[in-house]
Amino acid sequence: MATLLAPLSHNTFFLRRSSTSKQRRIPFPDPHPPIRVSCSSVRKIASKSTESPIPFKELGSVACGILAVWAISTAPPAIAVNQRLPPLSTEPNRCERAFVGNTIGQANGVYDKPLDIRFCDYTNDKSNLKGKSLSAALMADAKFDGADMSEVVMSKAYAVGASFKGVDFSNAVLDRVNFGKANLQGAVFKNTVLSGSTFDKAQLEDAVFEDTIIGYIDLQKLCTNTTIGVEGRADLGCR
Repeated sequence: MATLLAPLSHNTFFLRRSSTSKQRRIPFPDPHPPIRVSCSSVRKIASKSTESPIPFKELGSVACGILAVWAISTAPPAIAVNQRLPPLSTEPNRCERAFVGNTIGQANGVYDKPLDIRFCDYTNDKSNLKGKSLSAALMADAKFDGADMSEVVMSKAYAVGASFKGVDFSNAVLDRVNFGKANLQGAVFKNTVLSGSTFDKAQLEDAVFEDTIIGYIDLQKLCTNTTIGVEGRADLGCR
């Protein structure tokens, strides 16, 4: 017998309101335990007078394989650790590609060509990034200080070490983004989806978290960031 364990993503969300209004909590069921897929050989069933035309053992193996693939595909992207980044794109206008965005995939982070905007400078851009889809974009060490990124979709983006000082992320979808070591001082996360995103060693002084949508476990991790100000912690409901 072979057993496969695959964790499911957390599905508990809280809608946080500002400190001046009541918090609205939308609890979903507790996170599911890991999926267990067990495969065992099917006992041979035959009689002296008849033979089954279906190879039960082979059919069972195929079915188990399908279940195993399903279990892995539904697990969160966090299980894909130590992902190696591709070399920096040599495309001459690679930074301008952010103004068009990722036209396919969107929240699934699917693309026909990597959106590589590492080390690009979009300081104080007020029109070209708003509402764009930057799903799965490689944004490490890029500079967005003062830019308007409201309503942007950045699902599964890699923004380690990037600078977002004073960026407006209002109504944006920033789920499963890696903000490790990013500078987010004064960033505005108003009515922003942050579920599954990580902020390891990120700078979050004066960041605004009004009506932020974030998972409970993700919230607990975010609240451990000591750079979040008093008002930010109140908006998030950090204890």
